[in-house]
Amino acid sequence: MMKFKKIITFFILFTLIIVPVNAFADDDDDSCDAFIGSTDGDPYQLYAFFDLRDRESFIQITNTDNQPDFEFAGSDVTIHIQIFDVNNNCNENNFFDTLTPNDTHVYNMRDIQTNNTNPSGVVLPADSYGIVVISLIDPSSGTIFITENSPLVGNFRILDNLGYEYRTNMAGIFDGDEQEVLPPGGNGYYTFNFNQKGNVTLSDVVGISVGIINTDDDGIDLANITDNFTVIDVDIFNNNEVPFSCRNIIFSCIDDDNPRVEELLEAAANEGASASVASFEYGINEVIPHSKGGELLCPNNVIGEGLALLTVLYQSDESFNGPFFVGYVGLNNGNGRGSMDSFWAPNIPLNQNQ
Repeated sequence: MMKFKKIITFFILFTLIIVPVNAFADDDDDSCDAFIGSTDGDPYQLYAFFDLRDRESFIQITNTDNQPDFEFAGSDVTIHIQIFDVNNNCNENNFFDTLTPNDTHVYNMRDIQTNNTNPSGVVLPADSYGIVVISLIDPSSGTIFITENSPLVGNFRILDNLGYEYRTNMAGIFDGDEQEVLPPGGNGYYTFNFNQKGNVTLSDVVGISVGIINTDDDGIDLANITDNFTVIDVDIFNNNEVPFSCRNIIFSCIDDDNPRVEELLEAAANEGASASVASFEYGINEVIPHSKGGELLCPNNVIGEGLALLTVLYQSDESFNGPFFVGYVGLNNGNGRGSMDSFWAPNIPLNQNQ
């Protein structure tokens, strides 16, 4: 098996109130072991998951101003906040904001205010959940500022009314060598471990498929985010490394009741990557189901501790130059402790079968 890679999932410098977290591990160990790609660096675009279904969500962004080679170092930076509501056909809400040097702002997704405490103009429905994208903007052109020296960092925090929370760094898109790094093994797979230690009984696994048109000129295409999807073959391993084959699934910006589900399933089948279900979010299996009762990665499976292996079979629209998939997996134990970690990789092959 692959080596576990230690990761620290929280920015200690952030000003959000942090409580002890103990997920993915024994009660006397606050570490998190997971297989993930790198999510640090200097991202010019950040991605997060938010949820207002009996939950509260907070997005925190900081202009670190610690990149001396950044063109606008020592100046205010403009950011574009895009919010895609899965529960409402993945419709987009967006606004712009400004961060002064070394400035941090927290966006309460229930009451979104700009950095100067004015209303953002975005009011989300009470049951919204989905994707938040933060982009660094070139003030002279109003377009995404693609740079190797972005000063942006971010994290997000989700609090459930049952008493647990998820929080982690936002995954980011980079310009430079880091952008070319594939997942561990370099062949288009994502892995994470899961367990019931600490009485963990619920999970959330969410995935975001986005197309990169041209990282040198045009950046990330979000205009047709609902057309992007990633077909994944799911396998689960127990602690004895015995594999249990699950099913092929699709991650897309839709819920499992969306009329587009059948359309995406058909599109995947036409590419030789048949799947049985499409959704933005999943649970792990019958033992650790989805927190909100949605679809499962591996239904009828009762492994309480092990490793999930997600292998990319196909990604939509070959007009994109290297689409990527970013995912978040979170576990909770219902008593105030929980964790969410990210796994991602850009520029994977469009079709692993080719």
